[in-house]
Amino acid sequence: MKYYILFGPPGAGKGTQATVMVEKYNLHHISTGALLRKEIAAGTELGLQAKALIEKGCLVPDEVVEGMIESEFKTVTGVDGFLLDGFPRTLPQAEALDAILAKTGEEVTGTVSIMIPDEMIMERIKGRALKEGRADDASEDTINNRIVTYHNQTEPLIDFYSKVSKYHEIDGIGTIEEVRDRIFAVMDSI
Repeated sequence: MKYYILFGPPGAGKGTQATVMVEKYNLHHISTGALLRKEIAAGTELGLQAKALIEKGCLVPDEVVEGMIESEFKTVTGVDGFLLDGFPRTLPQAEALDAILAKTGEEVTGTVSIMIPDEMIMERIKGRALKEGRADDASEDTINNRIVTYHNQTEPLIDFYSKVSKYHEIDGIGTIEEVRDRIFAVMDSI
């Protein structure tokens, strides 16, 4: 089984590229946001815990998200692997993912990181807010906060996965097709 992590700053095009990666490599896409919504809708124990926290305005703790991801690994069949999008975002989450996979003798296959400069992040997210009517993407302060959070909490994962030769960076500047071709070249080499 393959376990890929799709990595990159907000607005890098992860969602756009995930769709074609899933199709080409027969992967199951695990987006933490979608996973939370699915578990809540299904009324699972983890979903009920998450719903109660969200309704109180709290963040869902790592262990709840980790439990949902582990459940996906155990229950999804008919795929050649998984594409994680939005997890891990921090070093403790990366360590937890390693522990989850180690239980079954598995490990992360590789990370595919789509990188773009901060100015482009701002431009793309603002464009997405207008095009898709996403209020969460409309404020410059919110976008700046997301960029800072990415640099502070998520970028340390570059070093974490580089140390074990599982970090693969893709230039995210160019057309969707150009970026896709770069991703496929890396995926084919992992």
